Amino acid sequence: MIETQTNPTLKTLDQTPISTSAKKLLLKLLTENPRLEEILRSSEDLKEVRSGVRNWIMEYMNTNPRAYDFYRRKTTGRKAMENLSWQDYAAIRILDYLDHSGLTIDDLNLRGKKAVSEPFKMLWLAANHGLGGAQSNFFRDMIQLFKQFSGQSKRDLPEKSTVTQWMKRHRSGLEEEIIEIRNKNKQRIINVLLDKIDSGEIKSPKYKFPAGISREEKLAMMSTWWDDHVFHLRFAVRSPELLNELLGNSLEKETMAVLNSAKKRGIPFFINPYYLSLLNVDVPENVKDADLAIRYYIIYSRQLVDEFGHIVAWEKEDIVEPGKPNAAGWILPTRNNVHRRYPEVAILIPDTMGRACAGLCASCQRMYDFQRGNLNFDLDKLKPKESWDDKLAQIMKYWEDDSRLRDVLITGGDALMSSDTSLEKILNAVYEMALRKKEANKNRSEGDKYAEILRIRLGTRLPVYLPQRITPKLSQILAEFKEKASAIGIKQFVVQTHFQSPMEITPEAKLGIQRLRAAGWMVANQLVFTAPASRRGHTARLRKELNDIGVLPYYTFSVKGYMENSSKFATNARAAQEQLEEKVVGQIPEKYLSRVKEFPHSAENMISHINDLRQDADIPFLATDRNVLNLPGVGKSMTYRVIGITRNGRRILEFDHDHTRSHSPIIEKLGKFVIAESKPINVYLEQLEDMGENRKEYESIWGYSVGETEPRPSIYEYPDFSFELTENVTNFRVE
Repeated sequence: MIETQTNPTLKTLDQTPISTSAKKLLLKLLTENPRLEEILRSSEDLKEVRSGVRNWIMEYMNTNPRAYDFYRRKTTGRKAMENLSWQDYAAIRILDYLDHSGLTIDDLNLRGKKAVSEPFKMLWLAANHGLGGAQSNFFRDMIQLFKQFSGQSKRDLPEKSTVTQWMKRHRSGLEEEIIEIRNKNKQRIINVLLDKIDSGEIKSPKYKFPAGISREEKLAMMSTWWDDHVFHLRFAVRSPELLNELLGNSLEKETMAVLNSAKKRGIPFFINPYYLSLLNVDVPENVKDADLAIRYYIIYSRQLVDEFGHIVAWEKEDIVEPGKPNAAGWILPTRNNVHRRYPEVAILIPDTMGRACAGLCASCQRMYDFQRGNLNFDLDKLKPKESWDDKLAQIMKYWEDDSRLRDVLITGGDALMSSDTSLEKILNAVYEMALRKKEANKNRSEGDKYAEILRIRLGTRLPVYLPQRITPKLSQILAEFKEKASAIGIKQFVVQTHFQSPMEITPEAKLGIQRLRAAGWMVANQLVFTAPASRRGHTARLRKELNDIGVLPYYTFSVKGYMENSSKFATNARAAQEQLEEKVVGQIPEKYLSRVKEFPHSAENMISHINDLRQDADIPFLATDRNVLNLPGVGKSMTYRVIGITRNGRRILEFDHDHTRSHSPIIEKLGKFVIAESKPINVYLEQLEDMGENRKEYESIWGYSVGETEPRPSIYEYPDFSFELTENVTNFRVE
């Protein structure tokens, strides 16, 4: 909600003195910008301040029509953004700040309290009266903004060789030294679990020892069980105490205090032994922090614990009321089984084990559902009930009668958490639905035909979390489904997985990916751009290592959510910086794009496809991913402008939809979305410093205040139909 009215709280903040450190930063800002100081000191009121700043910026804009047209949105899109200079970015942001003076939003980082953007009011009050309540990080951001506008700061794009050096800082799970460390971790975990089975502390009718056998024989049995994915689910960690014990009691007291608080608040724990073995314990200095991105996925933050119980649903289309359209306007067949944003795509969340995961990620996008109890790790209760067959049939009928649907994403939870039998039943139901849809089109005239199913996807983190699940039997099921589905016109078969770090690419994961590719399914990766994953070169190295095992990057997601995910959050400015300064070295030359489009047709040969193209184009990896944020409305986008800033230096961004793809017909009615980020850029940079990073390498981050969504790579485009679709949109209603 956006307002322009004042309230008593904001008036009180206006009368709040600024701190000594803030005064020093203000003095630096004014000393570096005499024109700004003159405007602030000589203006009698705020209106005069705004007018003076606007006239100053317009002197620049009048000689830079390209920037002025972009600011007024007369020119839009990726190419227009790439034509902007570094000073243009700053001039546009200053004008946007002026245009949105007095912007007040319900800040869901602060549980709905008001956040206001009045940067020039805060500067005016601070310069003349030492008031306004602005904090140090606000002044740091403003100093960088005017350095950029004045030309004092430049953007020097790194050379390919620099990016390559950054990539070398990060380790891979396929390195011999790392493999040896993980083997030691495995043995430590196995020994602890063996003792707990022997003592009766952990009981399992399936995993138990025959009477009278030696410890060596028990260890041999445990090693065999380790290759069984069900073992890892049965022995998953559900308490902070066991987590610490399996990690050699290496967790710090402060960390344990947070984890115990999480347990008291009702946040579930579920970390399987295999994934836990990827965490470093007592390792050489050169490997010490190599697991940070993994550790951030396992260890809960104080912010998450404090916010649990107050978490607000980020994606509004996830809120479903029977018989009513969701936020995107779609009528859904059941309450919790189908999610939908776009006309072409529907997400299936089955009432099976597929509703669960093999571990709970600390930054899980569905934490809201865990909070309300809709998701949990009571695995025994997730076995399919008789009612699921009826629901599945109902969903298939809904999709059969849908005029736009062509892409089915089976996820959860996790698609591969379903048993082979459950997954096969779902796939067969989808096949029968697709066949009926195709047959029904034969009786429809040209211009009245419905979209047919072209793409089937499985959303799963198990290739990373629990690769033992990808068995030869599963590979056979997927291969047989592809063979018969291809015969009725389904053309694309994709496993969407979620590697977070090159340290997650282990020999076991590599084998699992190999089995998926052998079944003829393309594997694509979705990365969540957490703070440790955002370190210089980390994501670039991940793309390269994924390519090596035949995986293509698909999305790089900014962390979504509010204060509960603030410790994991890397600012959107960093996402834009990584995209334009690091990912760019893997940009595929235009002459090869048609070649890439053919890759999915022979996914089993993906490694050779990727290697040949990397060699021909002389690039270290294929940058086939798009940087996006899942909007708190509908869809994904990285089209934004920084239009405001809070007193504590958190940026306020206005996101527009990705206009390069089709959307729900409701999209124009929804308009733009305003988001207050959960932490200032300086706090993010301090966090990187704590990880051992040199903040000077990130200096250009301050200037990234404009974004445009990248075009969809051709490899992910839908094949064209050979017929004309109906204009009728079914299963849709605007309230």
